[in-house]
Amino acid sequence: METKKEFMLLFRFEPNTDYQPTEAELNQMHQEWGAFFGNVAGQGKLVGTHQLGFEGKQVAADKSTTDGIYVSNKLTLGGNMVVAADSIDDATEIAKLCPILNMGGTVEIRSIQPM
Repeated sequence: METKKEFMLLFRFEPNTDYQPTEAELNQMHQEWGAFFGNVAGQGKLVGTHQLGFEGKQVAADKSTTDGIYVSNKLTLGGNMVVAADSIDDATEIAKLCPILNMGGTVEIRSIQPM
């Protein structure tokens, strides 16, 4: 039996502080994410997942700190998911079903190297 490899899916999106989703929109998003995670888990490919909040600090090389989260090219990291897949192409097919894409976000797929 071939051992599956682990890949991390990184979810990025453009934060919009001027927009607050309605309760119905939030419920719809929760349903979409729940179905996505449930589908991956049902295939035995879900290793773990995390949603990131908006409270944060950054520490620079000189040990100085800045309040807030990192935003690059208007995108910030919203969370991640680790999947067990046969290949990066298999992990990419999983990523193509991610609800973050419906929000205009992106998914980066990265191999995981043991430390």
